[in-house]
Amino acid sequence: MNNLVEALIVDDDAAIRDLLITYLSDFGIQASAVGDGVEMRQALARRRFDIIILDLMLPSEDGLSLCRGIRAVSDIPIVMLTARAESPDIVACLEMGADDYVIKPFDPRELVARLHTVLRRATGKSQAVVLRPRVSNQITFGGWTLNQATRELTSPQRLVIPLSNGEFRLLLAFVEKPRVVLSRSELLSTARGQSLEAFDRAIDLMVSRLRQKLEVDVRTPQLLRTIRGEGYCLDAEVRR
Repeated sequence: MNNLVEALIVDDDAAIRDLLITYLSDFGIQASAVGDGVEMRQALARRRFDIIILDLMLPSEDGLSLCRGIRAVSDIPIVMLTARAESPDIVACLEMGADDYVIKPFDPRELVARLHTVLRRATGKSQAVVLRPRVSNQITFGGWTLNQATRELTSPQRLVIPLSNGEFRLLLAFVEKPRVVLSRSELLSTARGQSLEAFDRAIDLMVSRLRQKLEVDVRTPQLLRTIRGEGYCLDAEVRR
């Protein structure tokens, strides 16, 4: 008998989708992700899911409307993601049929705990969702450690270095493809989102800021190397 939990993530933020797919897999949850209501309906028509993680703020059709539509035809558990912490918004989520909610920005561990509770209550599949990860979310490179779950960067001297959202996404793009040359347009799309217009100087500035945090000498970078006429690459072995 297959006890693997299958979740559908509905969120228009690609970085959040990627983070959750990776993080939830460590807890026995196989997640698929889509960016809007149209893709959500297509995914639900193709296969069966055990739970839906639904963002409140979505393009074209918001999460409340989607939640109401799902509830009209299904009792599948729904956990809402919302940046609105006000009581009326939370009440609205629950009134539309959501089983629970998590407020953005959220700790992925809290989301897992809430999924665990909702699944146990609704489907009896809580045994598939353990609260200790099977594998580490930590990525090491050149003496540095990047924690995907907490978005913390730790130096070789064990100092925690703060990262902006853009810097985190940019660094994640590098560690996911070590020693691969990434063009400026690829990096900018990853770091800032598909909807923003790409231009070379913007990514140069972002790489420069990241180098200020990573390199011993920014004038002779050893980790984030410039490949003239092509882009940048992370020159380090990456381990997970």
